[in-house]
Amino acid sequence: MPKGIVAPFAIDKGCYKMAAKKESEAEIIMYGEIVENRPYNWWTGEEVQGDFIIQSEFLEDLNTLISKGTSKITLRMNSLGGDAGVSILIHNRLRELQNDGVEITCIVDGVAMSGGSLIMCACNHVKANPSSIIMIHKCWTYYWGAYNADELRNLATSQDVFDKAQCNIYARKTGLSEVKILHMMGETTYMTGDEAVSMGFCDELIEDAEPLNIAASANRTSVLVNGKTFHLARGMKVPDMFPVMEYENVISTEASDDINTSSGSDTDNKKEGGQSPMAKNLEELRAENSELASQVESDVRAAVSAEHATDIENRVAEERRRISEIDEIASLYDDETVRNAKYGEHPCTAQEMAFRAAQQAAKTGSAFMANAKEDAKNGANGVPSAAEPSDDGTEKTPAQKQAEADSTIHALLHKEEGKS
Repeated sequence: MPKGIVAPFAIDKGCYKMAAKKESEAEIIMYGEIVENRPYNWWTGEEVQGDFIIQSEFLEDLNTLISKGTSKITLRMNSLGGDAGVSILIHNRLRELQNDGVEITCIVDGVAMSGGSLIMCACNHVKANPSSIIMIHKCWTYYWGAYNADELRNLATSQDVFDKAQCNIYARKTGLSEVKILHMMGETTYMTGDEAVSMGFCDELIEDAEPLNIAASANRTSVLVNGKTFHLARGMKVPDMFPVMEYENVISTEASDDINTSSGSDTDNKKEGGQSPMAKNLEELRAENSELASQVESDVRAAVSAEHATDIENRVAEERRRISEIDEIASLYDDETVRNAKYGEHPCTAQEMAFRAAQQAAKTGSAFMANAKEDAKNGANGVPSAAEPSDDGTEKTPAQKQAEADSTIHALLHKEEGKS
């Protein structure tokens, strides 16, 4: 194929899209969670629905795109991250393409967190909106069961390797020291677009970009970016720097959007002076157009209810995982410990159950050692000896015992006198 000509190519996987453009240019949109394989529901065996960027699919499509003659790529990013290993792999592949002469520019449309920020840092040039969010942190993993200290240290060592690999990526992009980068990762650092530019993670601030509508769900387990919901990994919470989109604020925001974009009848909506009304809040909209206000409220309530339903589904799934993890190690503990962990006054995870059991065992062991030390200190004084039976099998009286003792002493004394 002649240089500068791109063969037609377009693919749409929902969460990511690839399309060849004219003059050797192409665009990649990455709006989803980065995973090695598509997740499956542990209980049903069915595929988990969501925006998943799957390693094998993405790399295969990327190779196809490059084979079409692409030499310039614009990568649009909006991802909370995902699997660290897969993110590092995609990062390295993009760096390899640059060595082959492919120029890659990343535009952070929304957020580039965790693994998303690693992929972002692979690009020659990174642009960010002022309201974009970039986040870096040390990698973490799920780990449950019964393990000794050596096994836990081995896990920590493997985590350190991933952290060093990530640190190398960030240090190459920013020029910051390893000590500085590791400190930022350990603190889980969130940066706005201009902060990321000042720190070297991004190269250019898009000054005239429209502000992003970024907010946290009420329980801070999800991020809403321009109306698109991204669910954080289990155990993670959206930091306080994100505003919470409360129910009434959602209604007001949606109402305002509908008012500004509504194309109602000019005759019905004109005020005196020939100017169209511009309601600034829901109350004004009710006064001007009660039917439209009711429709807006109904639509927003439906959207909020859908979000709440998703939250409920996530909580049910988390509870099922909690019970399943406890069952996996239940044979190591007594029934009461397991029952309290599952359904007691203070239910807990499998890890917390193991910790509580260890604490109780430590307390029991300490009490036993304390009692043993006290017994050793006091000795066996005051503990009566076992009664000795007489020749006929009956227990000897104290008088008999004393007579036998006197007789033995008398015999010993006379024996010693015979030797002198």
